Amino acid sequence: MTTTSQSRRVAASPERVWAVLSAFDRICEWAPAVDHSSYLTSRTKGVGTSRRVQVGRSALVETVISWDEGRSLSYRIEGLPPVVELAENTWDLVPDGDGTLVSLTVNIIPGRRPPARLAAVAVVRRFVSANSGMLNGLADAVEKS
Repeated sequence: MTTTSQSRRVAASPERVWAVLSAFDRICEWAPAVDHSSYLTSRTKGVGTSRRVQVGRSALVETVISWDEGRSLSYRIEGLPPVVELAENTWDLVPDGDGTLVSLTVNIIPGRRPPARLAAVAVVRRFVSANSGMLNGLADAVEKS
């Protein structure tokens, strides 16, 4: 498994950050790489909530696997190239004075075959770039609201 984590301080309370982050179907409003997003389930909060995310030509399904109200949100990402067996993003919010330290961690399990493991390195680099964009986009959306 490959794990990478990035953090950023956001000049807003954890409650304000959570309000944007937990509006699970609205990621397209602040994540620069996301063209469209919508719910796939009638559930809109908590474990089991799913959304469809359009990133360029790729349609991904993201399903919440952990929801700690106001603190942490994890989701499994499906629809990635077959060189990735499993990908999960986890957002953590920690109060930091009058702001919030927001961390985004991705866990990726590459496919089992050796070529998949090599190709997964490129996927990890794309995740690092995309997750950096999402952290910045979330900060911009929360700080400007």
